[in-house]
Amino acid sequence: ECLFCGEAAGRELEAHVRARHGHLLGAPGTDMQNDEQLYECPMCSLTCTDIKILEEHVELHLEEHSLSEGGNRRDLELAQRLQTEEDKRQRSEEEKREREEFKKLQRQYGLDNSGGYKHQFLKNMEREVDRGRMQPFEYHKRKADMMECLAFGIDDGKTKTSGIIEALCKYYQSENKDVKHVWLSAGVDHFHSSLGDRGWGCGYRNFQMLLSSLLQNSLYNDCLRDTALIPSIPKIQSMIEDAWREGFDPHGASHFKNRLHGSKAWIGACEIYSLLTSLRIKCQIIDFHKPTGPMGTHPRLFEWILRYYSTDNEGAAKVVCTSKPPIYLQHQGHSRTVVGIEEKKNKTLCLLLFDPGCPSQEMQKLLKQNSDGTSLKLLRKFVGSLKEKQYQIVAVDGVLSLEEKAARCHASQVLTSEKIP
Repeated sequence: ECLFCGEAAGRELEAHVRARHGHLLGAPGTDMQNDEQLYECPMCSLTCTDIKILEEHVELHLEEHSLSEGGNRRDLELAQRLQTEEDKRQRSEEEKREREEFKKLQRQYGLDNSGGYKHQFLKNMEREVDRGRMQPFEYHKRKADMMECLAFGIDDGKTKTSGIIEALCKYYQSENKDVKHVWLSAGVDHFHSSLGDRGWGCGYRNFQMLLSSLLQNSLYNDCLRDTALIPSIPKIQSMIEDAWREGFDPHGASHFKNRLHGSKAWIGACEIYSLLTSLRIKCQIIDFHKPTGPMGTHPRLFEWILRYYSTDNEGAAKVVCTSKPPIYLQHQGHSRTVVGIEEKKNKTLCLLLFDPGCPSQEMQKLLKQNSDGTSLKLLRKFVGSLKEKQYQIVAVDGVLSLEEKAARCHASQVLTSEKIP
C-alpha cells in the first residue's frame, strides 16, 4: 500500500509515489525559533533542512520497501517449494509403508507366491535335518510318503487323533461335580497342523475334522461318494477352486485370484460354505458381527450353539451324544471346531472346541481322561474366553437337492452370510 494515500500500488509503488505524491516530498515546514525552512519525511517523520537530502532519504525508503517486497516474495516461493517437497516426501513414505504393509499381509495370509504345502513341508524337513533333529533316511522316507499322498489327494493321517468324543461321553457319565448337562456332536477326528501347513492351515484342518464326522453319517453317503477318504490340504484347495468354477462366491474367488492350489492362502467361513454347498451338503453361515454381552463377550453365540445341539435332543439325560455334526468356528486369524457344549449347574455355558493348533500328543491325553478332568482344559472355553470382535460359524444341517444347490449357488453371488443383530 502507498504510505501516503493507502491505495494498493503493488510493484509500481515507487512510480505511484513519484506521480501522485511527489509534491509532498518537498512540503515545507517552519522552525519558529530559527525561522529555518524544514522538510519532514512523510514516511518516518524525520525532518531535514535540505530538500535534496530529503529526496535521497525517501529514495532509501522506497528502495528498502522494494527489496523487502522482493525478499518476501522469494521467501514465499521458497516456503512453497519446501512445502511441496515435504508433501512429496511424505506421500512417497506413505506409499512405501502401504506397499510394505500389503506385502506383510500377503505373507501373513499366504498370498505372496512363496509356495504351498509341499514346498513348506520339504523346507521344514530340510531344516530339521540341518539341526540334527531328523536323520537323512527319515527325510527321504517321509518325502516319499508325502509325495504318494499328494499324488492320490489323501491326507497321510499322521496328525489325526480318533475316539475323543467317545472318551468324553464316557467321562461325563461319571462326572458328578458341576456339569448339569452336556451335548456332544457326532463322532469326529481331531487333525492338527503339520510341517507342511503350520501357521496357515487351520481352516483346512477344521474342514477335515468336519468331514471326518460327515463320513461317519450315512445321511451324507450320496454327497460324499467321491470323497471316501480325508483329502489332503492341496486336494481341498483344488476342491474349493472347483466350487468357484461352478459359480460359488465369485467375490471371494477374486480375492484369491481364483487360485488356492500351490499357495499358503488362509481360508475362512465363506470358502468352507462354498465347498460344502458344492458337495450338496446343506449348511449356513451365521455372522456374530459384534459383542452381545459385557466386556466384549458373545453370549448369543453360546446360546445359538446350545439351541443347535439341544433341539431334538432335549430331555433329562445328563449326557446327550447327538447325531449333529460339529460346527466350524471362525474369527480373525484363526478357526476351530465346536464339538459340544456344557451347561453348568449354575446355568453358565462352556463350549468344547477342537483346536488344530493342539498337537496329537496333547489330544491323546483325552483318551485316558483322569477322574478330575484336568485334560479338558484343552477343550473348554467359557463366555469370557471368546472376546474377539467378530465370530462366524458354519453349521451343517442336512442334504441339498440339485435344485436347492443351484439356488444357493446363485444366492452366494449376492449374499453369503446371515446377520445376527
